[in-house]
Amino acid sequence: MGAEAPATGNPQGQQPARMEYPTDTSHLSATYANFARVTFMPEELILDFGLNTQMAPNPSEPVKLTHRIVVNYFTAKRLFQLLGATIQQYETTYGVLEIDVNKRVRPRPAAGGATS
Repeated sequence: MGAEAPATGNPQGQQPARMEYPTDTSHLSATYANFARVTFMPEELILDFGLNTQMAPNPSEPVKLTHRIVVNYFTAKRLFQLLGATIQQYETTYGVLEIDVNKRVRPRPAAGGATS
């Protein structure tokens, strides 16, 4: 994630230049998460990620959390802006992402219908 350069020396109305940082991905691992929990404190946000294997909430089987990321509010805001811009670009290209599952569900055809 690139960071913005300080705004000093920029004429008013111009965006600050983005600084790109070299990255080393040699020890990068990838994990899938379909559950996230955010806890906040005055100095930082705690983001917990995990895998929810239940189709419906089941209080007797907890969601297994696997990763925790702790960030300060400045980093959280940059992440928020980057994610928002990325989702906006995705929706412009592929269409709106409907997050209400009830609006995405398609009814099944009636059982016992005629077959061709």
